[in-house]
Amino acid sequence: MLSRSFFSRPTLNVAQELLGKILVVGEQKLLITETEAYCGDDPASHGARGKTLRNAPMFGKPGLLYVYLTYGIHHCVNIVTDREGFPAAVLLRGGLFLKPEKKYIDGPGRLCKQLQLNREHNLIDVCEADNFFILNTEYNFSYQETPRIGIKKATEKRWRFFVPKSEWQFLTERN
Repeated sequence: MLSRSFFSRPTLNVAQELLGKILVVGEQKLLITETEAYCGDDPASHGARGKTLRNAPMFGKPGLLYVYLTYGIHHCVNIVTDREGFPAAVLLRGGLFLKPEKKYIDGPGRLCKQLQLNREHNLIDVCEADNFFILNTEYNFSYQETPRIGIKKATEKRWRFFVPKSEWQFLTERN
């Protein structure tokens, strides 16, 4: 299980280093292959204009979940990073489900749907929860950086990180 010190670091580092880790939600296991970083006064961040009821988890302690509804239909899950009081989080965008069956999911809305995550999961602490945590792995994948997806502000920032399919595809072939 990753410790609070893993999340209590600069958001870009956490977003990159979450790649290849395994998110465990109950019986499901997801190899994280795509993330996006949002922090501080970044205009694309929910926390850029200050603390509100909706984005309050972003200002919480590192390791908390920030789950929100977008477009009124899709939930998105983020993990708070950096330091308490500073709005920063990593959006989980995609991954390879290893259990109960192997299948790839891309897009934060589809990922939350598959994991059955919603606002009720807001504020879960992945450093302390028994059935929701992240495991370190031996995987050391290379990754690529691109601009983030689906935003209209700060589009020049290359804060989306993903593991190319060629790096993780061998896992789909294992029994």
